[in-house]
Amino acid sequence: MKNNNIYEELSLIQGRALKIHIAVVVLFVLLILIFWKIQILDYKKYFKLSESNRTRQVILPHPRGLIKDRNDVILADNKASFKASIIRENCKNLDESYQKISRLLNLEKEVLIERIKKYESLPLFQPIVVKDNLSFEDVSRIESRKLEMPELVLQLEPKRSYPFGRFAAHVLGYLQELSPEDIKSSLYSKRRLGELIGKAGIEKQYDSSLVGTDGQVIEIVDSLGRRKGEIERKEYIQGKNLKLTLDFALQKKAEDLLEGKEGAVVVLDVKTGEILALASYPDFDPNKFINRFTPEEWLDLINRPEFPLENRVIRGLYAPGSIFKLTIAIASLDSGSINERTSYYCSGKTRIYGHPFACWFKGGHGAVSLYNGIKNSCNIYFYQLGRKLGIEEIHRYAKELGFGTKTRVDLPGEKEGLVPNPQWKQKVRNAPWYPGETISISIGQGPLLVTPLQIAYHTALIANKGTMISPHLLKSNEIHSGREGKRGSMAKKHSINIKRSVFEKVIKGMWKVVNEGGTGRAAKIYGYDICGKTGSTQIVSVETAEKMKEKNQEIKTHSWFTGFGPKDDPKVVVTVLVEYGGMGGATSAPLARDLFDLYRKRYD
Repeated sequence: MKNNNIYEELSLIQGRALKIHIAVVVLFVLLILIFWKIQILDYKKYFKLSESNRTRQVILPHPRGLIKDRNDVILADNKASFKASIIRENCKNLDESYQKISRLLNLEKEVLIERIKKYESLPLFQPIVVKDNLSFEDVSRIESRKLEMPELVLQLEPKRSYPFGRFAAHVLGYLQELSPEDIKSSLYSKRRLGELIGKAGIEKQYDSSLVGTDGQVIEIVDSLGRRKGEIERKEYIQGKNLKLTLDFALQKKAEDLLEGKEGAVVVLDVKTGEILALASYPDFDPNKFINRFTPEEWLDLINRPEFPLENRVIRGLYAPGSIFKLTIAIASLDSGSINERTSYYCSGKTRIYGHPFACWFKGGHGAVSLYNGIKNSCNIYFYQLGRKLGIEEIHRYAKELGFGTKTRVDLPGEKEGLVPNPQWKQKVRNAPWYPGETISISIGQGPLLVTPLQIAYHTALIANKGTMISPHLLKSNEIHSGREGKRGSMAKKHSINIKRSVFEKVIKGMWKVVNEGGTGRAAKIYGYDICGKTGSTQIVSVETAEKMKEKNQEIKTHSWFTGFGPKDDPKVVVTVLVEYGGMGGATSAPLARDLFDLYRKRYD
């Protein structure tokens, strides 16, 4: 019995020993697998971690390419700037570090924390910018405390600078910091978080050309993060320089003429489509976007009632008013519904489809044919032309002459405007088209909407007698080797299917507008044959206008002038819009004359 018990106890011990043996073997196998993974599979990861204890990677930010005008005046430059960044890995106590940094840099602690919180998903060793554009005093204070505050580091970077402030702001655009949302986009996947990217204008349109490639330095550092040497260096590559078609003097003149008003100016080369001036007012200073906005500052800027960030040249939608009479004249002549001798009688008012319609000149113009109709901008004459054409023909010709379609200028955010027709009204307003609406469209009123750039393009099309151009701002890409790559859009020209003789007749009428006492006579320059057309667009309904007249209240209208010169060898188009400016001949035509005069002195 005793021997049997001994055997039973021995087998129990052997079973337990086997289990322990298996467990030990499994543990050893797991350890071997873990060591194999660390040493073989993940050796690069742990090598980098070990190296980071004695090395540090420093990014050498690249400067953006310069932006110049056509005569090499630098409009967007770079300047050296210091920024302060926090490395959270070096913070012994985050709250204590926040307190010290906010006092040292004169930053509100809440702003500092909000800034860091925005990038809290970044690795702890990655610097987060807390203040940029540091003054000499800021740099001195940080340098003097670098041993006691290893979490705060100075970084040198090339910073965008616009030496002329607000000059050409809507052309150049502005930069903003790359956000965590932007970095998820494939467009910016290779960019650094916190890097400044183009958000408007040329800065956005050609961001991929203007941006360069960052360099880097691998430094040897001690336990306190102090630099002891350098292992490797890779220099940055600057972005490509861009040369624009802008002429500094014409752009400056356009902006000076617009100052204090709300409006837009375009000066366009008739032959090439080069934009010599593009001004929109109110404007802004793009330098302010380089330094980081507080949310309050940003909201204050975008909520201003005058919308300074809106580029009215390509995004402002306006009724063209009497300028659209040129389109009606072209359509009527080309379709054969009239000739230059066809006349209608203007008594100052008429009835069409049972409704009263008036001319802007209460006394009436008498018998009016094509040339005097354009010269005096007679509403009654163009009411009759529009009635004969019908809305479908007006829509077809307007689209062919550049309205309701983007010009494809090389600026982001261009709007295409609107040329209405019965299908549009049924779809959008769920209502039929009434014949009386065609009469309003024939003098550029109603739901018809255009941009100032479309008006300039339309004018160039008339000046070129149907030959199309492509409005553009890029003149050339300056490659690092010094060679220049021209923009391809100006290489090919096409003509629309309208007879040249039609344009010649309309041009004759436009010449009379300026040179024979027409509505645009304020644009006249002796010895320089300018052809033009004025427009005034009423921005209240007819009923409201009548009520305002009864109360002796001023009826505000937008003021237009567009024209080209000289008549026999067209070279330049000038288009001016002044919001709430009154009559086009009184407000916009004199501004256009000054721009024509400056162009003539510089180029002709």
